[in-house]
Amino acid sequence: MGQDVLITESASEFGAAVGDGGALLGLDLGTKTLGIATCDAAWSFATAGKTLPKGKFSRDAAALSAIVQERAIRGIVLGLPRNMDGSEGPRAQSSRAYARNLAQALDLPVLLWDERWSTASAERDMIGQDFSRRKRAERIDSHAAAIILQGAIDALAGSAF
Repeated sequence: MGQDVLITESASEFGAAVGDGGALLGLDLGTKTLGIATCDAAWSFATAGKTLPKGKFSRDAAALSAIVQERAIRGIVLGLPRNMDGSEGPRAQSSRAYARNLAQALDLPVLLWDERWSTASAERDMIGQDFSRRKRAERIDSHAAAIILQGAIDALAGSAF
């Protein structure tokens, strides 16, 4: 697997590494769960997928590898949890470490995407769709992953790389 796989916060740099289109995987890394979303090859829309219980990295990587193979994923967008003032705390550092491990394990470029407000936005959307409190709790991370991924693909679609 590649030692020098791209990990970036730049949509244009990520877009150049991924090439012209192809399905992407969006991830919202929680403390207990991993929210998963995918987008179409044309980078038009993100769709919430599974929410997996977070376990050992090797188990997470195996589950994600299966999705990568099944969907022909070309790159990964991972939420980067910044503080409201833009600074980074322990959760952001944990996400950066996860990105490094994931990039090596799956040999795919990773775009770290600012995820401020993604969970709040997902919660608001799910309440608007009349999801029960229980259903929201089960699916919030995958919906947040879809919001993170949609933001990234909107930026990718608008960048000339």
